[in-house]
Amino acid sequence: MERKYDFAAIESRWQKKWEADALYATKEGTGRPKYYLLEMFPYPSGNLHMGHVRNYSIGDVLARYKTMNGFNVLHPMGWDAFGLPAENAAIKRNTHPDLWTKNNIENMRKQLKSMGISYDWQREVASCLPGYYRWTQWLFLQLYKNGLAYKKKAAVNWCPDCATVLANEQVVEGCCERCESAVEKKYLEQWFFKITDYAQRLLDDLEKLPGWPSKVKTMQQNWIGRSEGVQIGFTSENGRPMPVFTTRHDTVFGVTYLVLAPEHPLVSALTAGTGQEEAVKAFARKVQGLSLIDRTSAELEKEGMPIGALAVNPMTGEKVPIWTANYVLMEYGTGAVMGVPAHDQRDFEFAAKYGLPVKQVIADPACPKETLSAAFEDDGVMINSPPFDGLKNRLEAMPKMADFMEEKSIGRRVVNYRLRDWLISRQRYWGAPIPILYCPKCGVVPVPEEHLPVPLPTDIEFRPGGESPLKTSLTFAKAVCPLCGGPAERETDTMDTFVCSSWYFLRYCDPCNCTQAFSKEKADWWMPVDQYIGGVEHAILHLMYARFFCKALRDLGLLEADEPFANLLTQGMVLKDGGKMSKSKGNVVSPEEIIEKYGADTARLFILFAAPPERDLEWNDAGVEGCYRFLNRVFRLTQNIMDRIGDTRPELNPGALREADKAVRRAVHGAVKKAGEDISLRFNFNTAISSIMEMVNALYLYLEGETDGAVLAEALEKLALLLAPFAPHLAEEIWSLSGRQSTVHGQSWPAYDPAALLTESVEIVVQVNGRIKERLVVANGLTSEQLRDDILAHSRLAHWSGGAPIAKIIAIPNKLVNIVVR
Repeated sequence: MERKYDFAAIESRWQKKWEADALYATKEGTGRPKYYLLEMFPYPSGNLHMGHVRNYSIGDVLARYKTMNGFNVLHPMGWDAFGLPAENAAIKRNTHPDLWTKNNIENMRKQLKSMGISYDWQREVASCLPGYYRWTQWLFLQLYKNGLAYKKKAAVNWCPDCATVLANEQVVEGCCERCESAVEKKYLEQWFFKITDYAQRLLDDLEKLPGWPSKVKTMQQNWIGRSEGVQIGFTSENGRPMPVFTTRHDTVFGVTYLVLAPEHPLVSALTAGTGQEEAVKAFARKVQGLSLIDRTSAELEKEGMPIGALAVNPMTGEKVPIWTANYVLMEYGTGAVMGVPAHDQRDFEFAAKYGLPVKQVIADPACPKETLSAAFEDDGVMINSPPFDGLKNRLEAMPKMADFMEEKSIGRRVVNYRLRDWLISRQRYWGAPIPILYCPKCGVVPVPEEHLPVPLPTDIEFRPGGESPLKTSLTFAKAVCPLCGGPAERETDTMDTFVCSSWYFLRYCDPCNCTQAFSKEKADWWMPVDQYIGGVEHAILHLMYARFFCKALRDLGLLEADEPFANLLTQGMVLKDGGKMSKSKGNVVSPEEIIEKYGADTARLFILFAAPPERDLEWNDAGVEGCYRFLNRVFRLTQNIMDRIGDTRPELNPGALREADKAVRRAVHGAVKKAGEDISLRFNFNTAISSIMEMVNALYLYLEGETDGAVLAEALEKLALLLAPFAPHLAEEIWSLSGRQSTVHGQSWPAYDPAALLTESVEIVVQVNGRIKERLVVANGLTSEQLRDDILAHSRLAHWSGGAPIAKIIAIPNKLVNIVVR
């Protein structure tokens, strides 16, 4: 009697068996080469979405494939569990973030296990647990003690709805990336990590990452934003220094005005007593309402006003008016920009708008006296710039002018970066507390390491207004100074959740260590991560921060690896009806519902088959049905083969095989070859699955006639092994049905027999002067000479050549013949 493909029973049975046997627990000291496979750990929102299913299915195929190829695979999972979304969700539901988060983790862990992912759950971590954030705090202290963590008052991005500070990278088109509210500017005392100390290394070491997508590396290069130039020592009329960074110091003789950022501290000092104070303050307030993105946008209308003071150009001694404008930012360069209308189109338009003078100092050699109708931004020769007149501006004048400024101590060569230090302070509750005390006598005091973790209190209130909820805790804020024993106050900001995710991959190497964040020996064995998988949206956030952490910890002697992730795969999104799945659009597909209706193997197979991993995937219900029908066909095929071969396992005798036997073996071994190459060389899981489908079709056709038991037994074994990374439950079931006691997931990836791939004949192309005339079936393995002789003796030679004289015949064995005629 034919058994039904009862996926629910099959998947439940094998998942329980795998867990009971701790099948996927990583074993150290096996002598096998290591392979660290990691997908970005999720925020525990409560339910998996199809993006998760895709990410984790891709990772699981690679983990299983590498295991079958003899690697000792580390494939862990955990939870990026701190952060504002959990806090807001808990407040909305009148519950505690801790309870909300842990319930979500429990549900999502259950969902992940229902997918049959080969995670080592013994290494599970959650960033919200004291056993984890104790070491996040410890790492903060190491950075602080080594000058890489500091506090300063700074203009910050403030989200009024979330009531917290945002890093520059968390502001998208002027809005909070979480709630999409307009972001404001505030001045607050904040903690920073000194990522700028690593700007050049972060830039240079992108060359060490050939396994990263070029798109991601370009995004990081642009965010770091290295530029070489000169810092020129402009001063105010009364001698106040106003250094200006420029990459175009060849235009310094053309400066007709100077612009300060509205936030520049000299603006208020220089407007004092000019009668411009109130007007300038009002302008500054207006500009502060704009986002960084708006202020640097090419579409922004450039606005400014004079502050009533003059600046002195150190190269000419000329006095020029000082303005403040909306397009100059304190965050970039020095917050002061020289205005050169003749050679910068933005400055040209600004000068035209406000009636400022234009002075040309670089000319087109072909039209040296041309009247400017727009800024001249091309290369040319210097004019009105003694003693540099007549020099080519870039090749000759720029180095000489830089030398001159350095000799006269009025400027110096500098390298500038767009990258700014990482602002980690958050005025929220649900994060790792910053382990710092403030003592009236001793000042800023780090919490002693033996007192870690600084735990989150439970007696807190969530109030509007933006102050940290930790300030409402009577048990938290008050502390004792460890130096003098006097009263002290705790820091009430928590750390940006990206701090927690910047080192989690190291904790997986040694997750149960109670005395260290991780053992250096274990981290040095497993690191770097061999294959990292996640979304491209993390290119300048998590991926940059993790690289910084890795380099800083290496400098502190805690780690040997200089880069955290050797290879990176950024998978595409899962779309439906042409758009991203979202509840508001009503186009969400629930993984739980798909698994309940079709099974985990079907969900996995479809998500892997529908598109290459790096491309977006369009959800298709018919495609899911098709994958389900295919797995049903595989299950029926297994039963049909078992009915044919029974319990016998005859020895395969290749010399005694019929043509039909050889043909099906060719299909089986061809699928093994193609699937292995598609997985290992190209990550083309869709074409690997397609080759397995073709193999199944060939086996069904073979079963219609006389069969060889040894051929069928071999085919069934290889089918189970090929399916193991993609549909692990069904593969295990096939393996068991074929009489094996061991697990299919402990077997080696199948080998293919090159001899089985050979055919007795092949199809070749016949060309005349490079144009295809016909396709011929010839004996396989003919040499060039034999192939040429066959063509010369062929009855259709005159037809192909049209009777023209033959100059030569070019023959490529098993591929083509090109007849060259005069």
